[in-house]
Amino acid sequence: MTSGASNQPPPLVDYNLVESDAPLKESLEREGAAWAQDMVSDLGRLAGTQEAIDWGFQANANPPRLRTHDRFGERIDEVEFHPAWHELMNVAVGHGLHALPWREPRPGAHAARAAAFYLWSQVEGGHGCPISMTYAAVPALRKAPAVAAEWEPLMTTLDYDPGLRPAQSKRGALFGMAMTERQGGSDVRANTTRAEPTGADGEHILTGHKWFCSAPMCDAFLVLAQAPRGLSCFLLPRVLPDGTRNAFHIERLKDKLGNRSNASSEVAFAGAWAVMVGEEGDGVRTIIEMVNHTRLDCVIGSASLMRQAVAQATHHTAHRRAFGKLLSEQPLMVNVLADLALESEATTILMMRLAGAFDRANDAAETNFRRIGVAIAKFWTCKRAIAVVAEALECHGGNGYVEESILPRLYREAPLNSIWEGSGNVNALDVLRAMQREPESLASYFGEVESVSEPRLTRAVEEIKKEIANSAEIEFHARRLVSRMAVALEASLMLRYGDAVAAELFCASRLADGGGQMFGVLSKPSLPKLNPLKSVIERHRPRFLQEG
Repeated sequence: MTSGASNQPPPLVDYNLVESDAPLKESLEREGAAWAQDMVSDLGRLAGTQEAIDWGFQANANPPRLRTHDRFGERIDEVEFHPAWHELMNVAVGHGLHALPWREPRPGAHAARAAAFYLWSQVEGGHGCPISMTYAAVPALRKAPAVAAEWEPLMTTLDYDPGLRPAQSKRGALFGMAMTERQGGSDVRANTTRAEPTGADGEHILTGHKWFCSAPMCDAFLVLAQAPRGLSCFLLPRVLPDGTRNAFHIERLKDKLGNRSNASSEVAFAGAWAVMVGEEGDGVRTIIEMVNHTRLDCVIGSASLMRQAVAQATHHTAHRRAFGKLLSEQPLMVNVLADLALESEATTILMMRLAGAFDRANDAAETNFRRIGVAIAKFWTCKRAIAVVAEALECHGGNGYVEESILPRLYREAPLNSIWEGSGNVNALDVLRAMQREPESLASYFGEVESVSEPRLTRAVEEIKKEIANSAEIEFHARRLVSRMAVALEASLMLRYGDAVAAELFCASRLADGGGQMFGVLSKPSLPKLNPLKSVIERHRPRFLQEG
């Protein structure tokens, strides 16, 4: 029997996630969202409390349960969640993470919302799915002004009101999305779900299935189905105005690798009522507005995972001793930690830069940059998050591999963003599509990366241009090209907005080979010595509240 903990780091609790995150604070100011500092700081403080951390663990330890029928044999198609899930949702909705830019359409609103979503996702990523989809559904719904006028007021309240009831009797509503089917996946034009018009304006009856429908307890969903004139977008409510349940049947919940606190389901539409959103046959173009916003959230979610992993690793190594001294004092660990911190900082700055582009939608150059920038960032950052979390886990040794730490949960969560809203291949090809169909988006990208003069970056951009010009096999090499474009974009942002030492390290270690090397290889002759690397780590290490 042992008593007392020897050489064990104190739990990372009672710290403000904002005050420990210099890149986020700087980005919030730079992207015009300083007005939200109090709200963001309040959320950062709450996210660091033992209570909030416990909610994340409890929601994952008690995954949702499906009840298809009541005790009388009637279909109810309900999913039950642990109370901790509802606490997470209540905080998210109460802070406007689902609707801030639509509630407060002012400069910096998307950036403020991105910062808040990034912070609260560090507590638990799974609950973010209905929050993200509700945020993203609003611009798509506005393609049908009458429908938006009915639903948007409910989607933008700060009231979390769970349970299936008619929308008009609720204080707030959440939205989901159902696009993919088992025979097509990302190829939504292969969908077979049918939409038959009823004769009333825009109303249809849907029959078919959806292979992935996340958060099925949302109040309504945007759905793709084949109407007489082609694939179209529809709003499908869970409960009809007369109080009866729509014919939305939950077949089963997915048993997933991660994201276990969230319910993802297979659903069948057995003559479900829905109303068209946008033009008939124009479903992809209509729902793409929702996809663009949720892809931004994939970048935010990846940045959030990286940040929490780096916080855990820098905290652990600052308190754990091995071979006679702290891990954080050992040269090779310093190399690894600094490299992880670089990746987290670059991703945080990129995330906030993209959110700022959503805020500046009236600027044509910003809209063009957003078009290609989101696809580039979605491809790259979602993949880098997996590597960052794995390396951060390794910094803990066996302590990081057990469920009592948060690292296994982060590791299981990390691949999700690479898959949601299009796998790596889908997003890499979307970058090529943007270049070909909307060349002004590529021009805006180069305007961004060439806005700072640095010899290594200049050479990297010239190589990217040569690769694009040699277009014979561009699709075959799309991943390599998009990776290089992402690293050049991050380098440009780091040079302009990052810590000076961090920017130098980033450029020296990543521009030469596209940034695909392992972490912990910063020790090159041209790089600063050990102490500057430690300064990068200290910029990212969380501090307890009593430390200031």
